Amino acid sequence: MGQGRNLRISERKKPRQARSSELVAAILEAATQVLAQEGATRFTTARVAERAGVSIGSLYQYFPNKAAILFRLQSEEWQRTGSLLGDILRNPQRSGEQRLHDLTLAFLQSECEEAAMRTALNDAAPLYRDAPEVHEARAAGEHIVSHFLREMLPHLPDDECARAADLINSTLGNVGKHFSETPRSPAEIQAYASEMATMFCAWIAGKGAKMHEMHEKRAGKL
Repeated sequence: MGQGRNLRISERKKPRQARSSELVAAILEAATQVLAQEGATRFTTARVAERAGVSIGSLYQYFPNKAAILFRLQSEEWQRTGSLLGDILRNPQRSGEQRLHDLTLAFLQSECEEAAMRTALNDAAPLYRDAPEVHEARAAGEHIVSHFLREMLPHLPDDECARAADLINSTLGNVGKHFSETPRSPAEIQAYASEMATMFCAWIAGKGAKMHEMHEKRAGKL
């Protein structure tokens, strides 16, 4: 699966008409099916075109190579996850602790429900992981957690906030991948999510207490 580091993964052109949009949607649906059934190692543009019922030339009008298709699938998965987590973390009706518990539960449920597809996408990551578009897409998810941490810890320095957001995102991703490799019952998902959320909450509470103590010292109250 080795490819050049500068391999182009951006779409050649954006669909502007309904017919073009339908064609791209058919290609992506076919790509999802091929990836799920064949895996990353047997994923080819020819198989996708055949499954979609389009010519390889039509496929190449929009996607220059298989890496571009796979990255599009991965980007859409990141966007769905980011939207889900963003809605949870920005919910003003829930406390910060409740939002963290909701976050971990929703994330683990999503990982387990889509385990096969996410494993295949992870296997395909070497095809595009060094492309700048990947870093831009991932940054969006980190910003969601950063904004939440800024709300919970308003005095946390920017560099520590960025590091903490990266830590939470990395923990969710790595734990979710490992956890979802084995079929899980709803009770197992609930228990695991609760324990992980409790760790996140304890860390934030400890960080908040430390920041408060530092603030009090600077104000001469301690």
